[in-house]
Amino acid sequence: MMKPATWRPHFCAGSFQNLLLLLLLPFWSLTSTQAQTTSPAPAAGTLLTPSQFLGYPLGGNFTPHSELLRYVDHVVQNSGGRMRLQPYGRTYENRPLEVVQIASPENLSRLDEIRRNNLRRAGLESGAAKASDPAIVWLSYNIHGNEAVSSEAMMQVLYDLANPQNQQTQQWLQNTVVLLDPCVNPDGRERYAQWYNRVRNRTPNASPYAWEHHEPWPGGRFNHYYFDLNRDWAWQTQQESQQRVALYSQWLPQVHADFHEMGVDNPYYFSPAAKPFHADITPFQREFQNTIGEYNRKVFDQNNWLYFTRETYDLFYPSYGDTYPSFNGAIGMTYEQGGSGRAGVQILKSDGDTLTLGQRISHHHAASLATIQATAERHDPLVREFEKYYTTARTKPGGDYKTYVLAASNDPGQLETLRKYLERQQISYGYAPRKMRTKGFNFASGKNESVEIQPRDLVISMYQPKSTLVKVLFEPKPALEDSLTYDITAWALPYAYGLQAYALKEQLKGSEPSTAKTPATPVRNAATTGTPYAYVARWTNIQDLRFLSQLLQKKVKVRVAELPFEAEGQKYQAGTLVITRTGNENMGPRFDQIVRAQADSMGVMVQAVRSGFSTTGADFGSNSVRYVKQPTVGLVAGEGISPTAFGEIWHFFEQQIGYPVTVIGTDYLSSIPLQKFDVLILPDGNYADIYPEKSLENLKVWVRAGGKLIAMEGAAAYLANRKDFLLKTKPTDTAAAKKAAPYAPLRRYADAERRQIEERVQGSVYRVQLDNTHPLAFGYGSTYYALVRDTLNYRFLGDGGWNVGILKKDGSAAGFTGRRARQKLTDTFVLGTQEMGRGQVVYLADNPLFRGFWQGGKLLFGNALFFVGQ
Repeated sequence: MMKPATWRPHFCAGSFQNLLLLLLLPFWSLTSTQAQTTSPAPAAGTLLTPSQFLGYPLGGNFTPHSELLRYVDHVVQNSGGRMRLQPYGRTYENRPLEVVQIASPENLSRLDEIRRNNLRRAGLESGAAKASDPAIVWLSYNIHGNEAVSSEAMMQVLYDLANPQNQQTQQWLQNTVVLLDPCVNPDGRERYAQWYNRVRNRTPNASPYAWEHHEPWPGGRFNHYYFDLNRDWAWQTQQESQQRVALYSQWLPQVHADFHEMGVDNPYYFSPAAKPFHADITPFQREFQNTIGEYNRKVFDQNNWLYFTRETYDLFYPSYGDTYPSFNGAIGMTYEQGGSGRAGVQILKSDGDTLTLGQRISHHHAASLATIQATAERHDPLVREFEKYYTTARTKPGGDYKTYVLAASNDPGQLETLRKYLERQQISYGYAPRKMRTKGFNFASGKNESVEIQPRDLVISMYQPKSTLVKVLFEPKPALEDSLTYDITAWALPYAYGLQAYALKEQLKGSEPSTAKTPATPVRNAATTGTPYAYVARWTNIQDLRFLSQLLQKKVKVRVAELPFEAEGQKYQAGTLVITRTGNENMGPRFDQIVRAQADSMGVMVQAVRSGFSTTGADFGSNSVRYVKQPTVGLVAGEGISPTAFGEIWHFFEQQIGYPVTVIGTDYLSSIPLQKFDVLILPDGNYADIYPEKSLENLKVWVRAGGKLIAMEGAAAYLANRKDFLLKTKPTDTAAAKKAAPYAPLRRYADAERRQIEERVQGSVYRVQLDNTHPLAFGYGSTYYALVRDTLNYRFLGDGGWNVGILKKDGSAAGFTGRRARQKLTDTFVLGTQEMGRGQVVYLADNPLFRGFWQGGKLLFGNALFFVGQ
């Protein structure tokens, strides 16, 4: 293997002065003039260093996002034809998202041709690619907002690439196209930068006890809705992710690097990654991770900088900024610098050394340039192997299964949601042309058995460019070479969407192949004649939930059937919405217009019926067809609450179902008149300080008066075993403990971490047995696939409670569960309700809204919100 060329980090023309600035940074005393983030506009054609442009030394301050982009624009405008700016979207807080396209002037002039040639190599655009083209490297900075050093380093990287006197970088650009995202998460970065610049001392205080090293809740890590964007690459639940991945898919770079930070006392991490590697990371991808590591090791060794490799950061979970690009043919890498939001401009480490922002900048700057250099100097094998990756994907796809089939009998709304998802991923699909019987893996039973394929079943063949991504997203049980992994271990889309699906070992060609170029056909309900008695809408997916949300807000009175019924030859299950003209007379003809318009808008089919009589089951005037009240909802947030757990619920209300929710801070929760709310939601969190005994008694008084409390994960755990709450943890099996071997307590220190995983469940899929006659499970069958992430260990609820979802023996469907955790996850309560006075407590021990991508759980949460206790 070739050794990388010798080089040292190059900061700018006049680099000696800039290097001095970085080395002397701990001694800078920031004056009010230096702290300013604006400066006079430079003369046209003059390329300024970051420090010259900002008016303070790079590393002396955290630069506001608007100033970052102002500098980016300055460099692009003065790059001598080496750069273009491509806006690609906006954040939830309306900040711009953009990528800088960087190449030699010759390559920049034919940049679209290079891009399209690259897609031809992948088989995603027709035609033959040219034999020789530059390799493409994409650098992503600041996806975690309070890991803010990377965007500071980005400015120096951008300057170096624009500087015509920097012979190294200009040589690299002959063989490399660089796509540079200055800040992936502007909302989170701005939350952090504004806080830090507001509370910091004029002279940075390195004491770890100083205010500037203690970021308040929720921190700047997350986006506007407190989602972790680095876990959203594959799922694309967030606006930023959807826009970024749409652009990424137009390029498909050969190398992607994602820049992060970790704890203050850590040094620097770069590739190669730790185990477990997903089975679909190719030998070349592993080898080239090491190659780029060599380039990094060279410069880090020359500067005597500490680093580590092959630990902690694995390549398994598919939704990171290293794994998702890897499953799209790239060399995906994570870079981690010690520091993070706690470090500020400088902080005293536990070893007595002071870590400065300037030092952190220099490390990320060096790693960025090493990555570009490796890409440039190895561009031929990179491009060649990239093309081989996609050729193999199309002609010899990996894995046991060659076709995935989604039954046409699945809920149409869920199937349509998944179809749109496939199109965003550039995954082709077709439809089964005829009925046939074959052998396959049945996701529902978890067994290989005889399965029947029906005409119009959705067929996804592995013989396509994105077959590796298909395999990763659909495989029932990903091969896990090491149980010590960083994230969840199961995520198969049929489980996530709650769909009947099969995996076949044979190739099945579907008719009418489709890709993202095929637009979805909007639902339009047929015109009705006369005046219907009522409209009936089935209750099966989140589109139905959005439909109900909009009707309630438009003051349409809606009822829900608590029992199955048949009307005018159609059978309907419990949970069906019944929208009668009676009760809505004051709307006149607007009633029909509103119902039909909202149904069309949400993609919901409504059936107009002429009578309130049911041929079987209850008539529409029965007490079992209950009025759905429009609830006033409170959602708790603040210190003690998991930011991501809160954000998942907040996003669900605002972006997914469009229903109003009042966010209540934990710092003033005790002073809120709860009688103003019908529903109070407690997300996952630590409630010991939020609800001490006196406050808990007040909460129970509110529930008894008719309130509905939805307690999720840690909130449910906090209420367990407390007076008046029926949720109880299972006792320790003392009989088993007595039988334990006398030497069991003796264990090796080195085995401690592996022994701990016996008690852990790492994001595994479990089949939850449901009582679907209860309103909490309306719209479901007898089972629900839950993504269990904690070792649930609860007794079944006693008298006064309803065990709506439980785990029995052998409930595991996919993913890793430790031996002892598996024992606890047998015969345990998962979700249910209890009556308390005139109110209800809803226990959701497992989170059905996890990361916004577990589609199958969203209707369940809607049931808890709208139907329980009606």
